Parts: sequence; C-alpha cells; structure tokens
Amino acid sequence: MTAIASAPGALRVFAISIVARLPVTMLSIGLLVHTRHLTGSFAAAGIVTGAYGMSLGIGGPLLGRLVDRRGQTAVLVASAGVAAPLLAAVAVMPVGTSPAVLVALACAIGLAEPPIGACVRTLFPDLLADDAAVRAAYAADASASELTWIAGPPLALGLGAAFSTGTALAVAGAFLLASTLAFALQPASRAWRPAPTERPRGGSLQTPAMRTLVFVLLAVGVLFGAVEVAVTAATTALGSTAAAGPLLGVWGAGSLIGGLVAARLGAGLHGPAGLALVLVALAVGHLALTAATGSVLILAAVLLVAGTAIAPTYATVYAMVDHAAPAGTVTEAFAWLATAIAIGASAGSAAAGSLADHAGPVAAFVLAGAAGVAAVLLALSRSSTLAEPVAAAPAAA
Repeated sequence: MTAIASAPGALRVFAISIVARLPVTMLSIGLLVHTRHLTGSFAAAGIVTGAYGMSLGIGGPLLGRLVDRRGQTAVLVASAGVAAPLLAAVAVMPVGTSPAVLVALACAIGLAEPPIGACVRTLFPDLLADDAAVRAAYAADASASELTWIAGPPLALGLGAAFSTGTALAVAGAFLLASTLAFALQPASRAWRPAPTERPRGGSLQTPAMRTLVFVLLAVGVLFGAVEVAVTAATTALGSTAAAGPLLGVWGAGSLIGGLVAARLGAGLHGPAGLALVLVALAVGHLALTAATGSVLILAAVLLVAGTAIAPTYATVYAMVDHAAPAGTVTEAFAWLATAIAIGASAGSAAAGSLADHAGPVAAFVLAGAAGVAAVLLALSRSSTLAEPVAAAPAAA
C-alpha cells in the first residue's frame, strides 16, 4: 500500500476502483436470492446465477479488447450505462416471472459488467515509478479485492432482509453506475491510451506466456471452487452448517494478510521461479485441509494459513502480464485471467459437490489440493514460455 500511497494519482484511482468493485461482489448472491424469491425455485436461481457467471467470463475479455482499442472511458461509461438499467429491470420483475426472462437478463448483465479490475491494473505501470512498486501495487490490489468479497455478499443479503431482494439489486446497480463513472472520469483513466501498435489477430492469448498464465489460474480457480464446497460439506458433517460463512471469511482474511505481507516485500516474488514458489505454498496449504475436517477450530486455523498464499499468487501472476501479453492487449489479458478463475471455480465447485456427496468433504479437499499441484506442474513445465520475451513468435502451445 505504501507504493500506491506515494503516488497520489495511483492512490485515488485504486481507492475508487475498490469501491467500484464492491457492487460486483453483490451480484451473484443478489441474483440468486432474488430469483429464488421470484420463482420459488432454487434450481432456477442456480441456472440464472450460472448464466450470469458464464456471460461474465465471456464479456470480460471482449470488453477488455475494446478498452485496448478505444481507451477506458468510453467503454466503461457505456458498459455501466447498460448494466445498471438491466439490474434495475431485474429488480422490478414481478413474482412469477419466467426463468427464461431472468436468464436472458442475467446473461446481458454479465456481458455488460464493466472490467474495472482489469482497467486499474493496466494503469499501475504508468502511475508508479518502478517495477517493484508495480508488483507491490498488484499485491495491495489483490488484498483489497478480498475485502470486497468479504463485504459484498453480506451487504446484498442485509439489504435484501431489511428491504427486499429487488432493492438489493437496484442499489447494487446504482452503486455500480456511480462508482464506474467516478473511475472512468479520473484523469489517469481518461488519459490512458492503448499502445500505438498493430494488435495481433489472436489477441492477448496469442503468446505462449499468456496461455501459461491462463492455464495456471484455471487450475487455481478449480482449487477455489472446490474449497468453497468442501468447507460447506465439512461444516455440515460436523453439525455446524452456520460456520461455513465465517470459515470462508477466515480464508479470505488469510489472503488479506498474505497480500499485505507481499506488498511490503515488494520485489520479493516475481518471475517463473517466484510463481512456482508461491504456487507450492498454495498447494501445500490447501492439501493440509484434508487433515483438518474433524474440528471447526482446526479447520479455521488451517484455512487462515492456507489463505495467505492466495493474494500473493494473484500478485505474482499480475506482475507477469505486462511482459507476457502482446503489446496493445494488456487490458484484455487481465480480463482473461479473471475468466480463467471464474471457469475454474465453476468446474471445481461442480466436481467437488459430486465428490462431497459420494465420498465426503475430505475428497473435496483432496481435489482442491490436487488442483494446486496441477498449477505448480503447469508453471514448472511451461516456465520457459514465461521467460521468453513477448516478441517471440506466438508458437502453438
């Protein structure tokens, strides 16, 4: 955080970006509970939420590519101007609305959601003095993002309980519009222009290095999705289902702590070797969860320790994007990383749910640890791609 605070422009856009990302963390749970209210069906609610997540994964890279071609301001203003009214439309739908209508609206919301995270990370190299400060900023960003995920879902549920589920979505939409406009109108965002270069036809995924980073975060996403299901299954088996939420909060707190430490270290972890090291820590910490299912307190302690590798993993990957992505595709590249996490988490949740049903929570934690090991192996086996300059020919993976 010190690196960002030393540059007033960077601190301002960083703070506004965190505020702008808070409503985004309200949307999945908000759509879930609102759809359940409108249709009376958890199955329909799951389909709507899944459609939103899938379209978000598609829309992020597409909007990122537009940013790389047209600049940030126009794309952010237009996308927020579409997403907010769509959220308002869902908010006022009457009870009994067809699930098909809700699925269509959820898809449109996901496609239009402003790529604030990708945009602010794209700005850091221009706003900060050196590579060490940029790496520290990525670590601080990963830590602060955890705060939005800790605060957003309870905020959505609290608004839904105090007023209505529709009100929660409407507030999230209004907040999304106002905060995105505030970010887009910042001088740093308005001044940013894509690199004056011919962009590759294949976009940011044309280089082997970017494909490696996407593959790694795909495996990390599986780990995340599996842990969320495994924690719920473990607390249910212990007769303490209500402890699942707080335990996941402890996990997020561990990530926050790890990110703050990484931000203080600055240049401590970077490059292929640094990525492999932090992924080993991620895998080992989450494999240890397989031995912690007998007690909520032990599970909390291990989750706290395991979580400390999450934000450093993000920070290390983010710091490699500027050198891994082809010139003129950096915003799209950051969006692809978010998509990889989302797809991996969805796959991990589905697989872990089946394992938990048939073999118990330990099997789901084994899946999480195995995904971490897979991420390590991917990083090691493809480390040469990460060491190559971007100018290297984009050979097939």
